[in-house]
Amino acid sequence: MSDHRNSNGLPPNGTAPGSGSVYSINLDNFTKRLKALYSHWNEHKADLWGSSDVFTVATPPPSEDLRYLKSSALNIWLLGYEFPETIMVFLKKQIHFLCSQKKVSLLEVVKKSAKGAVGVDVVMHVKAKSDDGTALMDAIFGSIKEQYKGSENDAPVVGYIAREAPEGKLLETWAEKLKSAGFQHTDVTNGLSDLFAVKDKEELMNVKKAAYLSYNVLNNVVVPKLENVIDEENKITHATLMDETEKALVNPQLAKVKLKPENVDICYPPIFQSGGEFDLRPSAASNEENLYYDSASVILCAVGARYNSYCSNVARTFLIDAIPLQNQAYEVLLKAHEAAIGVLKPGSRISAAYQAALSVVEKDAPDLIPNLTKSAGTGIGLEFRESGLNLNAKNDRLIKAGMVFNVSIGFQNLQCESKNPKNRNFCLLLADTVVVGEQNTDVVTGKSSKAVKDVAYSFNEDDEKEEKFVRAETNGSGPFISKTALRSDNHEISKEELRRQHQAELGRQKNEETARRLVGGTGAGNNRAVSKTSADLITYKNVNDLPPPKDFMIQIDQKNEAVLLPIYGSMVPFHVATIKAVSSQQDQDTNRNCRIHVMFNVPGTNDSNCLKNQGAIYLKEVTFRSKDLRHSSEVVQQIKKLRKHVLARESEKAERATLVTQEKLQLAGNRFKPIKLLGLWIRPVFGGRGRKIPGTLEAHVNGFRYSTTKQDRVDIMYGNIKHAFFQPAEKEMITLLHFHLHNHIMVGNKKTKDVQFYVEVMDVVQTLGGGKRSAYDPDEIQEEQRERDRKNKINMDFQSFVNRVNDLWGQPQFNDLDLEFDQPLRELGFHGVPNKASAFIVPTSSCLVELVENPFLVVTLSDIEIVNLERVGLGQKNFDMTLVFKDFKKDVLRIDSIPSTSLDGIKEWLDTLDLKYYESRLNLNWKQILKTITDDPKSFIENGGWEFLNLEASDSDSENSEESDQGYEPSDVESESESEDDDSDSASLVESEDEEEEDSEEEEPEEEKGKTWEELEREASNADREKGHESDSEEDRKRRKMKTFGKSRAPSSSAIPKRPKLR
Repeated sequence: MSDHRNSNGLPPNGTAPGSGSVYSINLDNFTKRLKALYSHWNEHKADLWGSSDVFTVATPPPSEDLRYLKSSALNIWLLGYEFPETIMVFLKKQIHFLCSQKKVSLLEVVKKSAKGAVGVDVVMHVKAKSDDGTALMDAIFGSIKEQYKGSENDAPVVGYIAREAPEGKLLETWAEKLKSAGFQHTDVTNGLSDLFAVKDKEELMNVKKAAYLSYNVLNNVVVPKLENVIDEENKITHATLMDETEKALVNPQLAKVKLKPENVDICYPPIFQSGGEFDLRPSAASNEENLYYDSASVILCAVGARYNSYCSNVARTFLIDAIPLQNQAYEVLLKAHEAAIGVLKPGSRISAAYQAALSVVEKDAPDLIPNLTKSAGTGIGLEFRESGLNLNAKNDRLIKAGMVFNVSIGFQNLQCESKNPKNRNFCLLLADTVVVGEQNTDVVTGKSSKAVKDVAYSFNEDDEKEEKFVRAETNGSGPFISKTALRSDNHEISKEELRRQHQAELGRQKNEETARRLVGGTGAGNNRAVSKTSADLITYKNVNDLPPPKDFMIQIDQKNEAVLLPIYGSMVPFHVATIKAVSSQQDQDTNRNCRIHVMFNVPGTNDSNCLKNQGAIYLKEVTFRSKDLRHSSEVVQQIKKLRKHVLARESEKAERATLVTQEKLQLAGNRFKPIKLLGLWIRPVFGGRGRKIPGTLEAHVNGFRYSTTKQDRVDIMYGNIKHAFFQPAEKEMITLLHFHLHNHIMVGNKKTKDVQFYVEVMDVVQTLGGGKRSAYDPDEIQEEQRERDRKNKINMDFQSFVNRVNDLWGQPQFNDLDLEFDQPLRELGFHGVPNKASAFIVPTSSCLVELVENPFLVVTLSDIEIVNLERVGLGQKNFDMTLVFKDFKKDVLRIDSIPSTSLDGIKEWLDTLDLKYYESRLNLNWKQILKTITDDPKSFIENGGWEFLNLEASDSDSENSEESDQGYEPSDVESESESEDDDSDSASLVESEDEEEEDSEEEEPEEEKGKTWEELEREASNADREKGHESDSEEDRKRRKMKTFGKSRAPSSSAIPKRPKLR
């Protein structure tokens, strides 16, 4: 394609984007496909290639129009890129290229491969800018005549693409000279079409990725947008819907798709039609009319995406309060569409697809035959419509494995009895991209549902019409229920109900999955602690190495890391690592003496050296008395300082010992110039004073290297990267790159799994002058503009670096790593407290992250077992979210104090990820719960798995128990004891501190309404004294207390749903 947006267009500078080196053609693909070209040409010369001895392909200049050309397709298929204004001439012994110097420099590499593949010589003709190319063309014609001189046919047959009119001076000159050169001419379009028809594995993967983008845009962008517009009764034009959909196609992250934006494009502007004006051709356009969604209306949507120039297509029809005619016609169309797809198998005739669809219509709705489209679709690939592969009744070509079809069938110009012109005429359309395999036919856009229940919507306000239309029959036997009810009437399902149903199904699946994992023994995870080992502690090898004694005082030998203690007239050395603690204390009696107390590590502590010599005799503690208070203080401080230094060193050594050995970084060297990003800060910072200096991040062959001017450096291997994030500065002060690793590495003297590189986009400046500056102050405006420019430049530099690294990661050797920079989706973010401070937590396509505040939060979504939303209830301003991981030995992660306004958004996000969530009114003691599960998984499974968290089930149980207990009123004492039993039974599952906080929060408003317990008790005792009832029994006091409680306190505990117990 010559469309300017095409990712396979040749870069103007002749270099591959992001590679940092001269672009090189994929010679393996070139060799394989050149062989296929010459083999097909020789085999089908007479029937498909017009008996051509030579054929030419001339690629026109770039164009702003979206168009598909055979010449561009051949460029991309053979060379991987489109070469505009280039003429290729294929002979049996030579291939000629006529183009500019830059293109020739890129094409030089194919000479050797062409010679080895089919034995042809590649001849380059360099055209200067000021040259019209006639002399070069004459040279090419001379080569053709020379090669066929003396043959039977002195005027060789030259093939060309007859349907492509020449564009630009070069191609017009070539066409004129070709006509007057004395050759015979023929059309080779059929030969090229048949050559492109069967795709190899790489081509099929490109088609599948394009289809993946198409159906995700339809499912995640188009359908939610339509539902929202209709639900809120907004006005939006077809053209606006087209623009929003196109943005999602060229920026796949908006559709939650991890594809590189530079590799994707649109096949055609997305099509939206409604309101009686329909056109089923792919060339149709979305007009400026508003979307029409009244009763009996029809909405057509068609979306086509390309990946690496390979096309895909999907189209759906949405029915709004459909009448019986529309329902019947759609069911017939759906059946015909499935029938056409079903016959696309190797060895079948292409015409069989249309005949299968026609047979269904003839059988089920013969009166709709005139309205059926005359074709069931076309072949699709580098061209949106591949000529020669039309799925019509006349095409008798055989279907082969590797062919790809756009199966598109519709009914046009249908009419219903209505006075409203906007829904009197309607059309129906279904389209899917289908890959023909050796065994099976793969509908690669099939994940966009076309079932009646998923495309029919009902939101009719009129009760009479609702009885007539909403209860439309799907199979002629029973009513169907629409996917999303846009008004909450009695016969409709709300979005919340749909979500609840989906969550119920997820709960069932999750319980089955957890049961399989627990039974299989993988639920506990692998969380074994690595024991710290250290070498034997040796201070002195022999007695002669001891320093000479000084008045038998406590000495500290810094060099040998020893403390020498005077014991029974001898200086006894102890390695400082054997000392557990040291302290000094002044005598309270005299205040003249000081005691130095030294405690040692002994068996029973966590010291690993004690475990090696368990049979030895250990000194537990020793105390010295000194009259020199100052010396005592200095000795204690020196021992503490030396001990701290030694322990820090041993700790770092132990941490390094547990590190996984990384591969060695291979520097770019002569292979390519490393990709660099300058002026970055790193977190965690290197140790030492004054170490916070900026550095440079470089991408090499197999990893990154970050280095500073002080020779500090960190290597991060690509194979060790689990997640990579790029977060541009929007409402933050920094733009950052963040790497979450599989295995720990050392940054300075710190062991970490998270490494971050960032730049502050704004300088933190404090105005010393107390006065406010005017918003119209020119200096203020210029300063804000400078800040915006600086932020935009930094974001663009980071984006460029990310794009180039993504290109590097897209090479075949990195396919197994599945690496790509992920970008947080701010629109789904929410505030919460994952550690100690409030932060803005943002989801990405595969993680939940907080990358600004330290410590960082990176949670892989696939590691999450379930999510429990805690402290959820009416009147609560905040709630907590607990993430339970599949590794039950791992502590849960709790994000506290999330605003209740974010609750619905989080539920919707979790539901779209197919993550099961539960709700509770209290914080649970998850450490005890997980211990119970791992200790007795069988009981956990038998008792319903995670269903003990199901608040709705517990609510229904409590309601049933209340109904069954009506008419029975227990005594005050019994009710009190029952509540105490309930409290005691559930104490192990509810965190007491949080419960006390909740109780105190709930009691505050009650104090305003009634008196406290102390006040009531005091008044009751005073009243007793006045009446002489001081000898009342405890039972009477309790009875009075319960009566008072019933009048002045909150509702009884029976009104509060009880948490089910975990047995």
